[in-house]
Amino acid sequence: MTHPAVRDLFQSLTRTEPFQKLLRFLSTQESGRLYLSGLTPSAKALHTALLWHALEQPLLVITESPRDAEAWLEALDTFHDLLSHGAPAPRPLLIPAYDVLPGQGLSPHSEIKEQRAAALSRLARGRASIVLAPVESALLRLRPPEAYSQMALTLRKGEEVPMEDLAAHLASIGYQRREPVEMEGEFSIRGGIFDVFPAEAQRPVRIEFFGDTIESLRRFDPETQRSVLAVSEVTLLPMEEIPRRTQNAEAAAWTEEDGEAAQGWEFAALAADSPACSLEDFLERAIVLYDEPESLRAASERLWKRLDALREQAPAAPEQLYFHWNELAAHRPSRREVELRELLLESELPPEAASVEIRTQPGTAFRNNLRAAIEEARELTRQGWQVAFFAPTQGDLERLADVFSEYSLPFQLGVEDTGGLSPYLAGRAFMAVENAGVYLVRGRLERGARLPEQRLALVGSRDLFDAVYDAQPARARSHAALFTPETLDLKPGDYVVHAQHGIGRFTELKQIITSGAAEDFMVVEYAGGDRLYVPLTRLDLIQKYRGAGEAAPSLDKLGGVTWARTKSRVKAKMRDMAEELLKLYAARKMAEGFAFSPDSAWQREFEEAFEFAPTRDQLQAAAEIKRDMESPSPMDRLLCGDVGFGKTEVAMRAAFKALGDGKQVAVLAPTTVLALQHFETFRKRFAPFPVRVEMLSRFRTAREIKAVLADLAAGKVDIVIGTHRLLSKDVVFADLGLLIVDEEQRFGVRHKERLKQIRQSVDVLTMSATPIPRTLHMALLGLRDMSVIETPPKDRLAVQTVVARFHPDLIRAAIEQELGRGGQVYFIHNRVDSIWSRAAMLQELVPQARIAVGHGQMGEAELERVLLSFMRRESDVFVCTTIVENGLDIPLANTMIIENAQNYGLSELYQLRGRVGRSNRRAYAYLLVPDDGELTEVARKRLAALKEFSDLGSGFKIAALDLELRGAGNLLGGEQHGHIASVGYETYVKLLEETARELRGETVLPELHSTLNLSLDIRIPPSYIAEEQQRLRAYKRIADAGEPEKAAALLEELADRYGPPPEPVRLLVEFSQLKSLAARCGIESIDRRAGAALLKFHPGAPIEPRRLMELVSSTAGAQFTPAGVLRIPLPQGDAAALLGFLRALLGSLRN
Repeated sequence: MTHPAVRDLFQSLTRTEPFQKLLRFLSTQESGRLYLSGLTPSAKALHTALLWHALEQPLLVITESPRDAEAWLEALDTFHDLLSHGAPAPRPLLIPAYDVLPGQGLSPHSEIKEQRAAALSRLARGRASIVLAPVESALLRLRPPEAYSQMALTLRKGEEVPMEDLAAHLASIGYQRREPVEMEGEFSIRGGIFDVFPAEAQRPVRIEFFGDTIESLRRFDPETQRSVLAVSEVTLLPMEEIPRRTQNAEAAAWTEEDGEAAQGWEFAALAADSPACSLEDFLERAIVLYDEPESLRAASERLWKRLDALREQAPAAPEQLYFHWNELAAHRPSRREVELRELLLESELPPEAASVEIRTQPGTAFRNNLRAAIEEARELTRQGWQVAFFAPTQGDLERLADVFSEYSLPFQLGVEDTGGLSPYLAGRAFMAVENAGVYLVRGRLERGARLPEQRLALVGSRDLFDAVYDAQPARARSHAALFTPETLDLKPGDYVVHAQHGIGRFTELKQIITSGAAEDFMVVEYAGGDRLYVPLTRLDLIQKYRGAGEAAPSLDKLGGVTWARTKSRVKAKMRDMAEELLKLYAARKMAEGFAFSPDSAWQREFEEAFEFAPTRDQLQAAAEIKRDMESPSPMDRLLCGDVGFGKTEVAMRAAFKALGDGKQVAVLAPTTVLALQHFETFRKRFAPFPVRVEMLSRFRTAREIKAVLADLAAGKVDIVIGTHRLLSKDVVFADLGLLIVDEEQRFGVRHKERLKQIRQSVDVLTMSATPIPRTLHMALLGLRDMSVIETPPKDRLAVQTVVARFHPDLIRAAIEQELGRGGQVYFIHNRVDSIWSRAAMLQELVPQARIAVGHGQMGEAELERVLLSFMRRESDVFVCTTIVENGLDIPLANTMIIENAQNYGLSELYQLRGRVGRSNRRAYAYLLVPDDGELTEVARKRLAALKEFSDLGSGFKIAALDLELRGAGNLLGGEQHGHIASVGYETYVKLLEETARELRGETVLPELHSTLNLSLDIRIPPSYIAEEQQRLRAYKRIADAGEPEKAAALLEELADRYGPPPEPVRLLVEFSQLKSLAARCGIESIDRRAGAALLKFHPGAPIEPRRLMELVSSTAGAQFTPAGVLRIPLPQGDAAALLGFLRALLGSLRN
């Protein structure tokens, strides 16, 4: 909550004479134009927010460019929050402009379409305060407001809605049917349960129907798929602003052979509706504010010049889609208008025009000099001014509160303590001075302003510190889709691993009647055409085969002889590797290192100042690293995670901790370019703190290096970053506490040996950009200290992926669009012999672009120079082979064009595509295939997979998994790579866990898979789970849920997702628990014959003979044979009674 004193401070601005004059004009006039001058950009946003709070009438602000509109929105949001109290007011809305034009043959970015659709439907339903639109957005013609209000749908408990109608409506407004629902814009139907992830929602919703009546509405967690909160209503906003039509000529003309909408269909569909409305038609009696009208007119002319150039290719004449600037002005002649100008010349003011001047000045830029900022604030308050400092995060607020206290500057916290403050800030609030003239306010305001007549100064975050991150955190979304590979997405033809028989090929599912009961079987084919029928109740024996590579595995012989041989060979080799790891681990635990102190207040401030919300994995990794640093033995931890998943932030937190105890930190990178990148990142992040960061690399002169080395030895340098130059003999540290190594696998043998020596006494953190599977991480516990980051830090999925034919016009449009927003482009051409001619072609297409070329056959220094020029924005388009530097992070490069995409594997495309979309800017990946001739069958299949991949479907998951498996091979060494391929990944991990437990001296019981033949009808009826994939997955989950807690949780989940489980499903879960209990008792099989149960025990079964004898002697008709078989008569009763009896029997043997 904003402190009332701060709210009053800003509200007082409305009582000045100029502002009152502005209010009088707008309140009394029905139409007319007022000229408002003297306002800096921040002051414009502030006075616009004040205007809305004073009048509560809709305001439409038109800006020159999308970038201006985004800057306005950030400032408006901040002031809107400061001024709001009582009932929540509608938030300012941005209607973004399309990022493409008609005739470019491209569709707008999906995120822009979603933002526009949601915002326009909100406007159409009358929920608006301040609306922002760049010129391009304001000039685009729209359908009538009622067309948009009908697209959004509010569902309430108890209402009647036919499910088919709901599904058809969602499909028409851009939702896609997909199971399970994990991302915005998806829905699925399972019986009477309808799941949907609404646009702009934090969580998806599960709607339970009884007939056509909505029985309940629940929000659910996309990762666990479990319900978390009951709600009474939900609003489904559209994902597209133009409904997808199924039956009309325009739609047919814009549909490709496979039924998909063609690129750019949106403009054709809009023209078909003959749109005639503008944004103003959505707002009742809106006041229009023009931000610098001359610039707006020039922007409009530039837009029309581009539209005219594309007129021939466009699906409709530009006049059908856009207004001219004068047309827009004439659209509503009787409106109230305000022209906002920073500077208004007398000559520009028409005679007798209404004008108001509110004098403001830009804020002072202090460029990291906090002392100067404090002295200025002190001087201003002495002269009767009030000063408000803005801090974007809680950490920044705490840091400023600390600094002000240190310099004895009285201040007041602009946040009211209603229990939401951190204990630290609450303490500061208590010590703050009630009537101080300096305020600390939480909010995003980049640049401040001064209002001399009101004696008020605003200080923005960029006024204080140069280095503020450019990107803002995107809206949090579900990332379940990224790393929840389903264990059993099986299609006929896939390879599987059977626990006893080895690798086979899954051919089909079959239902067979056995002993009068129907049972479902999976048919698996082995070498020589032999077939094995596996009951679906025994899917715990089956794993999908995942090898490290694309080669198909060889099939085993049925019977398990070849399989047993392969497993024992792999295990013997594995033992050598694990022993080596264990020796190193034990030696390190015995060595003496430095125990760092627990976190300080400064550490917390440093962490709180992080611009983004850290992910759960980042926090977990940081906690593990700090725990290692605080222990007396030297740390040697590996930090794994994909590029851009936030490893560097975790490393910087560890570095700050080391500095807290007066130690020095060294950061080692494999290439000069990466070292430079780390240097820039560290310098930015540590700028507000008294920390000196230096770099040793080829980019420094001999003289500079000499000075840095001298200061390093004298302890004047805190953090030094460099390539292997850091490992040279002349590099001496005063007191090295932490070494951070990036991509160690890329260093040579000599450097690795040197690192081994350092490891014995100094804490070492190694970072790797190749993700590794979480299960492997678990298997290596106790052998290697590892932390894994597998959640992306923000919406890494917003990469618009387009599969298209190679066409010069498309390439030109894609490059021009990226350059138009000040960005850079990667063009991947994977042939060194023709790369220069491709670069020449691009130069001809886009003459204004600065083009650089890079490939693996260049000299190291030359390649480095090219990469560096791209990093420093000295070139716009980087034409290169797939060498796009691993780990290279160029936030402005957000378009990637990949030529001959059909020649790449999915995981390669996944990794390449990960190079873009690294900031809060929308990213694009164009996967181009040859325009001429037919594609081969293989290429066609690949392309189908790419289409799936661009939709983030299973292809995307397969690519992510494939990459992880490569990571596993890299981590364990080349030889182990082959072993993973020969037994499949899951079996490999199981063997590794066993080996590790044996080496630690734990007892490993023989693996036992009990067989139960009870002639019961236990299966999942297709009427309960209709879709075969889902049913197979449920069988697998039930087969693996042997423990009672797991089984109870699974039944709850099934009830939540599919409705109450029928009796056969409950029996199946009981059966699974009995099977698991039998295995723990050492029972090989239980057979039901002639009214009795025959239990065959394994020779090593962990059962006391005394118990067995007591049971036989106390049960009539029971007997135990020398072959280890117990015969027990069964009572009369149904299936549930039989399973209950056997569970009780096994329980009595175990207790």
